[in-house]
Amino acid sequence: MVLSKKRARKVIEEIIALYPDAKPSLNFKNNFELLIAVLLSAQTTDAAVNKVTPALFEAYPTPQAMAQASEANLSQYISRLGLYRNKAKYMQKCAQQLVDNFGGMVPQTRKELENLAGVGRKTANVVMSVGFGIPAFAVDTHVERICKHHKIVKKSATPLEVEKRVMEVLPREEWLPAHQAMILFGREICHPQNPECGQYPQLYDFSDI
Repeated sequence: MVLSKKRARKVIEEIIALYPDAKPSLNFKNNFELLIAVLLSAQTTDAAVNKVTPALFEAYPTPQAMAQASEANLSQYISRLGLYRNKAKYMQKCAQQLVDNFGGMVPQTRKELENLAGVGRKTANVVMSVGFGIPAFAVDTHVERICKHHKIVKKSATPLEVEKRVMEVLPREEWLPAHQAMILFGREICHPQNPECGQYPQLYDFSDI
């Protein structure tokens, strides 16, 4: 049984209230670094990405520099990350696409972002919302798990269905705060094993709805 729109919004807004100052946990100085950091974060932790990106971005601070690098050289900087060989290939190709098609700038539209090597819908949504302030809602493993655990969506919902449901439930200005807060909530409270959500009864208080 999926929660009503009002109750689903209440749950998510309570999560936002738990983490009102939530910020991206990836370190970056500009939208190019953000794009590459999110690309690297697939199937690994943000903390692991943050350990390798300072040296990577010092060596290759621009799309032009990264496009000229060999995959082997890029691999050396990210070898501690999962799937690093594929990620090195994606980084080099993505940087080349930025140079060839966008004058070395990161594009702002989802269609253009998703045409870049290694960039899927989640990455595009993060770059749009965090990098450009364009309303979008990114669904990662934490967000998907929380939405299913708290009956915001059905257990069989796809990431795209989760995205559409949250965007339907929340006003646009809450999409990014919800994404950031839900990541922290998923890491610290709504764990895959033994979630501790029951310690926060305000999540389940629908008396005023």
